[in-house]
This record gives sequence, structure tokens and C-alpha cells, in this order.
Amino acid sequence: MSVFVCQHCGARVRFDEPIPREATCDQCGRDLRACLQCRHYDTNYNNACRETVADPVVDKDRRNFCEYFSFSTAAFGARTAQGARAADARAKLAGLFGGEAAAEGASDESPSDAARRKLESLFGGGVKDAQSRADEARKKLEGMFKKKTDPDRDES
Repeated sequence: MSVFVCQHCGARVRFDEPIPREATCDQCGRDLRACLQCRHYDTNYNNACRETVADPVVDKDRRNFCEYFSFSTAAFGARTAQGARAADARAKLAGLFGGEAAAEGASDESPSDAARRKLESLFGGGVKDAQSRADEARKKLEGMFKKKTDPDRDES
């Protein structure tokens, strides 16, 4: 009987290989025969799997029928470095596009108001200014294409 570590909670798990499909962790109750528990699981690869011919699995923390499953021998927490890297990337992306980090100073305004304010700051003047410019342009066009009436000519 082999001793493995649940990648969800870090509890020691005793099972013989092959791990049964319905096996769960005694401590957290999560499925053991799942991609997150597999030695092939790697988010740096396509479909998060080093096994190139394995069928794609959508839900990586639920049990599945993958025939390439082999329980990971990695210590618990080995994947936290990848999680920290992903969290850092998400935080930078949110800061770039005005996510949670940028919205801290403007917590009293709604997301749509914040978006409108940012849009107005990008294009200067804002929506009202754009509307007045559009009205001005429309008037110029109407003036260009309006029929001119000749005062000497009677149109009756």
C-alpha cells in the first residue's frame, strides 16, 4: 500500500495503485482520481496535462476516466508557486485594466460610472462634448446640401 498526499488539503492518503475512480480523501472529501492529483498535471501544458494523447478534461478537480492517471508523488504545496504566479499575473492585469486595485480610490461609484469616467478621460471632454460636436457636424452637412433658393426665381 502506497502513501500519497492529497493535493487539496495535504492529508496523507493510503491506496494501492490503480486508485479507484470513486476514491475520495478522508479529510477533505475531494476526489482523488482527478487531474489535480495526477503526476501529469501541469498548467504550463496544453489542457494542463503533460500526457499529449490524453482526452481533454474540463473539470480538473473532479473524478474522470483518464486512462493515463497516475497519482502524483509531489509534496503538498508544490503547486502553490504556480498559483502565486497566476495570482500575481491576475493582479497586474486587473491594475492595467482598472480592476480591483485601481478601483479602491473610487469605491463609491458604480462600475459603469467608473468606466464612463475613464472613457471620457481617454477621449477628452466626454460624451456631452462628443454629442455637441456631432450636432455641429450635422448642421454643417445640412448647410452644405441644403437647396439654395434664388430670390429672383418664383417657385410656385
